[in-house]
Amino acid sequence: MNERAIPMDRMPLTDLTGWRGHLIALGVVAFAIIALFFADVRTMVSIWWHASTFGHCLFIPFLIAWLVQQRLPGLRQLAPVAWVPGLLWLAAGALAWLLGAAAGVAMVRHGALIVMLQGATIALLGPAVARALIFPLFYAFFMVPFGEEIVPPLQLVTARLAMLLLDLSGVPAHMEGIFITTPTGYFEVAEACSGAKFLIAMTAYGALVCNVCFKSWSRRAVFIAGALSLSVLANGVRAFATILVAHLTTVDAAVGFDHVVYGWVFFAIVMAIVMATAWPFFDRKPGDPWFDPRALQGAVRGSSHTGGVAGGALAMIVAAPLWLAATAATADPLPPVLTLPQVQGWTRTDARQAYPWTPRFDGADHFVIGRYQGAQGQVVDLAIAAYARQDEGRELVGFGQGAADPDSEWVWSSPARAPAYGRGEQITAPGPVVRHVVSFYGIGGGAPSGSKPAVKLATMKARLLGQDQRAVALLVSAEDAEGRPSDAAIAAFLNDLGDVRVLADRSVGIR
Repeated sequence: MNERAIPMDRMPLTDLTGWRGHLIALGVVAFAIIALFFADVRTMVSIWWHASTFGHCLFIPFLIAWLVQQRLPGLRQLAPVAWVPGLLWLAAGALAWLLGAAAGVAMVRHGALIVMLQGATIALLGPAVARALIFPLFYAFFMVPFGEEIVPPLQLVTARLAMLLLDLSGVPAHMEGIFITTPTGYFEVAEACSGAKFLIAMTAYGALVCNVCFKSWSRRAVFIAGALSLSVLANGVRAFATILVAHLTTVDAAVGFDHVVYGWVFFAIVMAIVMATAWPFFDRKPGDPWFDPRALQGAVRGSSHTGGVAGGALAMIVAAPLWLAATAATADPLPPVLTLPQVQGWTRTDARQAYPWTPRFDGADHFVIGRYQGAQGQVVDLAIAAYARQDEGRELVGFGQGAADPDSEWVWSSPARAPAYGRGEQITAPGPVVRHVVSFYGIGGGAPSGSKPAVKLATMKARLLGQDQRAVALLVSAEDAEGRPSDAAIAAFLNDLGDVRVLADRSVGIR
């Protein structure tokens, strides 16, 4: 029988062999992932565009394309294969998306999309190509908007660094949480001043430099540790300099100074310092190969037909949303009216708050708030929010939800005392008015908890298994006043209120 080779440019589009076939299969699976989870893709891109903390993510796809382009000469020497074990990574991504969707954690869903795309690449191009592209594949994780969790601790770190430098410079100052008071004025280390955006962007930039400029893992570790440490220290210096300028001149002059050094200009200066310091230690020369194709290419176990692997990939990505839809519980009804409880030894009062406070719970089916006065004159606020079930935008815990509404003048300032099963926070409003808040969350009649991760896990379990999804938040709060500490008032109220779980269950109609 005579055989005749078919040129690449005349190969039928249905042929799934060679680079063209494997790339077609990968394109189909990648398109299916993006289309099926487009709501998450759109949310992620919207965060890049609107949140300055994640503006650097807009450049990550272009950097990945550049990283792949740099590796093209070596990639052309490799032969792609369909590799069944690669589907395990894709399956892990599908499972992660399912768990993230059930728990209502956007960051997990966004990360799962990246894992699914990575898994599709590994499964449809094979282990040799995946190893050649290991850093571009890893770098795709920087497209995920993550890091909001580090904002509160970074606010405290920045405030403490500023206080240390103020003490060393002889400027009299007092710190209360993230607020610093000097003879000139009252300064807040706000979320935007925490340095989180610099630290997150520096992490992405540092990882890129480690791959492009270094071969030694020890040098990479020293570089990334130094870059991140300098980012935190430099932000503390910036906060100190702003307060010092205000002390020496005026607050208006300090604001003008901060606007000059703040933003990408400040980040560019820090990057320049980092690169100038690290330049003499670069050990990767321009033109050095990224990998050795001969060392990567070899016999592959578990290879299969490309179409079959692509079909398996499509089945896996469809299974995740189907499972969530199939196990969605019918919401149990809430009581038609939610009322505040009678608490022995306390009476309802219309006494005016020093500064208006209302916690935020978007989409709550019921929400009530009221003030109580104790026999010894203590005043406490109790707020209750109830949900028949949680969905996107209707979540018990999440960004902007809870004690400090980001659209109000109240800001988180530090942790506060709370029972072991509650969450304590100190929030501050102009004045300043200081308020302590203790929060309790309950899911489906379970034991109340102040842990947000525990609430997410309980929500995930309820949604995955079709269990009772009724959810409630109880917030007990008091203002700090001279001679009447908020912690004592909250403790007395909780003692007279009794078992918090009973009130939580009654609020959603379980008892």
